[in-house]
Amino acid sequence: MKFRSLWVAILLSLSAFGVRADDPIVIRFSHVVAPDTPKGKGAEYFKLRAEALTGARVRVEVYPNSTLYKDREEMEALQLGVVQMLAPSLAKFSPLGLREFEVFDLPYIFDGYAALHKVTTGRIGRDLLALLEPRGIKGLAFWDNGFKSFSANTPIRSPADLAGKRMRIQSSKVLEEQMRALGAQPQEMAFSDAYDALRSGFVDGTENPHSNLYTQRMHEVQKHVALTEHGYLGYAVITNRRFWDALPRDIRRQLERAMEEATAYANRIAKEENDRALAAIRASGLTEVYEPSEDELTAFKRALVPVHEKMAGRIDEALIRAIYRETGFDPSRL
Repeated sequence: MKFRSLWVAILLSLSAFGVRADDPIVIRFSHVVAPDTPKGKGAEYFKLRAEALTGARVRVEVYPNSTLYKDREEMEALQLGVVQMLAPSLAKFSPLGLREFEVFDLPYIFDGYAALHKVTTGRIGRDLLALLEPRGIKGLAFWDNGFKSFSANTPIRSPADLAGKRMRIQSSKVLEEQMRALGAQPQEMAFSDAYDALRSGFVDGTENPHSNLYTQRMHEVQKHVALTEHGYLGYAVITNRRFWDALPRDIRRQLERAMEEATAYANRIAKEENDRALAAIRASGLTEVYEPSEDELTAFKRALVPVHEKMAGRIDEALIRAIYRETGFDPSRL
């Protein structure tokens, strides 16, 4: 895979030579989810608006479903300049040494979209995106996917029901600790490999917003879903900083406007897309969907919120406290 990716990178780089001045600027936008997810639709909306606002001086090529790069490859491709835009999940920045982004993985730190957006659209969000610039990356926006549910092939009613289960996670030390707090065994793997791992029984369960669970057909190989809404999955839309800074000023302003519009669109549809996916999962008859009671949700919160304190030294205790102040979250009330 590394050899194949290297050749793709070389070919894409070579294609940049010989481009005429009147040719459109090409933005290759790579992502790992399906086109009919919130991120997939947001990418297509950005393409539509970017090409319209620039009068076709920019052409956006969207590559969904890991067709160009997988999770572990895409960040390097962006830094090399062979793709110009990505929307990786926020946990993907930790390998760059930016552990602060793992704050978004902390379970139950956001009590819904209103609390979340106080962070992503405010000073804290801007400060986090600014941390990317020394790595050659320009952060453009935060996009929502949604809040996650646990799934497995056995009923999930309490934290104890996940004890001993092999649970697929994306690469994140916080998510590892989250699963261990439940007594589960975290199994890190690429998103594109999750369905086969669930189908084969290599892992017992996972966590996902419903749009991912449905569009990747994971519900076909998971008999139970519990609506725990225990964690948030979101993305940062990023671009190669050198590419961005080299754009003509008027093009950059038009792309900024296109990104603002695409962000408003993607975040507006995130909840409705997840609600639609959940309805489709219910209608499939393949998966039992369980809505925990208030007491059952409290049990999950009490099991998982201690992860905040355990990870404070890794992430940044001051950042966690700043989010508490911004959102009004108080772990002592549990």
